[in-house]
Amino acid sequence: MILREWIIMLSILFWCINNYLASQGTICYDQIMETINDILIKQAQMRKGLLGYAVLCSIKQDEAYTATILETLKKADLIVVEGTLYPLLNRFKREGLLEYKWKESTSGPPRKYYRLTELGDSTLVELDKTWKSLSKSINKLTK
Repeated sequence: MILREWIIMLSILFWCINNYLASQGTICYDQIMETINDILIKQAQMRKGLLGYAVLCSIKQDEAYTATILETLKKADLIVVEGTLYPLLNRFKREGLLEYKWKESTSGPPRKYYRLTELGDSTLVELDKTWKSLSKSINKLTK
């Protein structure tokens, strides 16, 4: 289920809960919506923090065109728009993690294909270790 569907479902659920609780005189809709908003902000911060790692992971196998990167992220249920991806790719290029080359396209102008540099490969190896460690720690906490 995508985020938008969850938001709609939660909004309806909390509207129903609010009506019931309001009839009991215990809580108001504004408090529920503020809580939902806080949760959504925290979820967005978590996704934003992991996006760079996810982008590097999506490029690690082979060079990739922006549309391919977006499609790979989408298949992993990480919905990202081009306006978010391009600044990240440019930052990684400036940091020396990525390089690109132009390739002719049969359906339009030349395209940039990104690939990890040697520094990008070694950075991804370290990020993989960090991810495994953090994931293990969080899994311990959530059991």
